[in-house]
Amino acid sequence: MNRPLITLTTAAVLGLSATAQANEPLKIGISAEPYPPFTYTSSEGEWTGFEVELGMAICEAMARPCEITPTGWSGIIPSLKAGRIDMIMNSMSITEARKRVIDFSDPYYFTPGAFVAADDLTLGGPDDLGDKVLGVQAATTNATYARRALRDSVGDIRLYDQAEQVNRDLLAGRLDVILADEIAMNEFLERDEAEGYEIKATAPRHEAYGEGVGIGLRQDDDALQADLNAAIAEVREDGTCSALSEEYFGTDICT
Repeated sequence: MNRPLITLTTAAVLGLSATAQANEPLKIGISAEPYPPFTYTSSEGEWTGFEVELGMAICEAMARPCEITPTGWSGIIPSLKAGRIDMIMNSMSITEARKRVIDFSDPYYFTPGAFVAADDLTLGGPDDLGDKVLGVQAATTNATYARRALRDSVGDIRLYDQAEQVNRDLLAGRLDVILADEIAMNEFLERDEAEGYEIKATAPRHEAYGEGVGIGLRQDDDALQADLNAAIAEVREDGTCSALSEEYFGTDICT
């Protein structure tokens, strides 16, 4: 006699649990090390930037609350797999190596790697590196490209944990050239201390750069992946992505 009541009660509890879970904020993982203009802290100490604003627009399109959750870049994939964050939105390129351990949304932007050096250094492209010392952030597609394509054509490749460490060593004269995302380098070159430096060339299309930048997800999060893909399509089609790109970069990098 009581079984239907128990079944209904259990169903109600499960329904409430599912609703509560759906209302919990999705944790957007970004690197704790600022990566302007994609992710950085404002003068008020709040995280902002192109990917922060775009991430919130994507969450709004999904009608899901989200919160920014900074973590170290080197541990960002383990944090995703362990459930400490729900997705990675931090200029992570979609590559075959990464797809072996995580899934991705559709890409939302693509930019090439750029070689940056002092104005007076003659450098027309990768073939001119010679005995130069090249700096690059580790665990990035630029590092993969450098390792696969440049190891026999450059004097030394130095890997760094953080992008800003690479920038500082270039300015200090400990590096001849750096290889980093072109958009990030355009932002870097606007600094007063970067006067006298310029982009010498961009890296050619290479398998190391993958298919573009997407949102990293756990391999079993199929429903979230579908929701994100629909939301990415929406912010592309309604012009949100392009408007944010023009605001931060002066050009449209949205795919």
